[in-house]
Amino acid sequence: MYSLITFSLTVFTGFFAIMNPIANVPIFLSLVDGATETEKKRINKKAVIVAFLIVLIFVILGKFIFELFGITIPAFKITGGILIFYVGFEMLQSKKSSVKHLKNTQIDDNIAISPLAIPILAGPGTIVTAMNYVTNADYLHIGLVILIFAIMCLLTYLFFSLSDFFVKKIGQNVISVIGKIMGLIIAIIGTNMIIEGIKIAFKII
Repeated sequence: MYSLITFSLTVFTGFFAIMNPIANVPIFLSLVDGATETEKKRINKKAVIVAFLIVLIFVILGKFIFELFGITIPAFKITGGILIFYVGFEMLQSKKSSVKHLKNTQIDDNIAISPLAIPILAGPGTIVTAMNYVTNADYLHIGLVILIFAIMCLLTYLFFSLSDFFVKKIGQNVISVIGKIMGLIIAIIGTNMIIEGIKIAFKII
């Protein structure tokens, strides 16, 4: 029982560090800038559901998917790092880009799936973290990983739902500054993933 609790806490901590719903609030606000409340709710709901399904698929079929398409962890990290860096770079720009700015309701689905669901919520870091926890694990531990990730998705949904509340409390200017800071951090995380991928690929210590 104690080992299960320890394992659960470890998994939760790992997922929270990767996903961090609090830190992702400014990112969500930036991505849905200009959307109505109904559109925000739809994007929020779809993003967390898609993120959950993506990680669930990799938890269950991860090794098979990697082997089927000949995907390596270094290639996965480098590609994911490039995508994450691009999202962070866009957030640092003062102008509104087509990637992060909601121009009309016709692109709601695109924003929910990319870049919000993947790579922000269910990016390489999240997927690799999940796969690491279920490597050589029994069904009970695999079930715990899936359950804990579902809880993280629920927490993310709640934080995103309260994003407007945060804006009212601390102000749009502060949110904008936080968004740019998060953009820098995300760009750095993306760069770090690229470096890690290169190190693994070339076996650099």
